[in-house]
Amino acid sequence: MKTKILLGLRIIIAIILIQTLRFKFTGHPDSIYIFKQVGMEPYGRIAIGILELIAGILLLIPKTIWVGATITIGVIGGAIFMHMTKLGIAVNGDGGILFFTALTTFTLSSVVLFFYRKDIPFLK
Repeated sequence: MKTKILLGLRIIIAIILIQTLRFKFTGHPDSIYIFKQVGMEPYGRIAIGILELIAGILLLIPKTIWVGATITIGVIGGAIFMHMTKLGIAVNGDGGILFFTALTTFTLSSVVLFFYRKDIPFLK
């Protein structure tokens, strides 16, 4: 039962990460606005998109779950930090959806990493 729940959490995280890529990789105006605000446009937008793609894939591969969760926590932690310091909770009138999605993704990734912590080779 626990493995099915964890698989579900991993899939949810991967879907969240991967569905945002179309905005980053196509240069959607909202994505460009966000990355301009934090001084990372365009290279940061593309680099973050690549990291999110890698993390989403690694979360679905059993041997690399912990790596995917760790990358996700780092990238999304940075997004949360930018929301708290430069962007604010609501961006372009989104009502805080991006911020609360980031919090959810961060929390779920932390839960996944906790349950897969024994798979981290240098902690064995």
